[in-house]
Amino acid sequence: LGQVNHVDRSEVKTVRVRLGLRLGEALRGERRRRKAGIGALCLAVVAVIAVVSAFGGSTSHAPSPAPAAKSFTLHVLGHSGSTLSLSQYTGRPVMVNFFASWCTPCQQETPLLARFYAGHHAKVAVIGVDVNDSTTAAQRFVTRSGVRYPVVTDPMGAAATSYGVVGLPQTFFLNAQHRVVKWVFGSLTTADLNTGLARMS
Repeated sequence: LGQVNHVDRSEVKTVRVRLGLRLGEALRGERRRRKAGIGALCLAVVAVIAVVSAFGGSTSHAPSPAPAAKSFTLHVLGHSGSTLSLSQYTGRPVMVNFFASWCTPCQQETPLLARFYAGHHAKVAVIGVDVNDSTTAAQRFVTRSGVRYPVVTDPMGAAATSYGVVGLPQTFFLNAQHRVVKWVFGSLTTADLNTGLARMS
């Protein structure tokens, strides 16, 4: 019986050693996977920074032929029970501006866009899409910027992703058929707005 117990204890010890080795291997494997994941994330961030740097402050592109804009339905900022859809503006040219209160270029751009809308709202509609932002900060920001056009929230960035937005701000100029005739990556300028208005007509 004593021998059996001795053998059992030896086997238990052996199993424990093997389990310890396997656990160590598993942990090392997990560390390698985490490092790989962090490395991939860093590369993705670097890629986005490179894109932003390449485009600069206000670079515009006009796809040809003009692609159809993605439809969306989002909650109105400060009114979670109300929604707004792009389809509500069927037959009207629309500017879709993706922004956030924490975005430094947006802080420079939004007051300019608000003034543009005040003088041209009879010709073109503007929809602000607040991305990944807090309601309180966004409301304070649009009020301070003098925004009078409708603003909707895109908390998870679903609409922004569907438009291929990789940085803020980004603005899409849609004609009356809601095709993208111009888009601007970075802060809008007066020249961008005037060119976009002409292309939407």
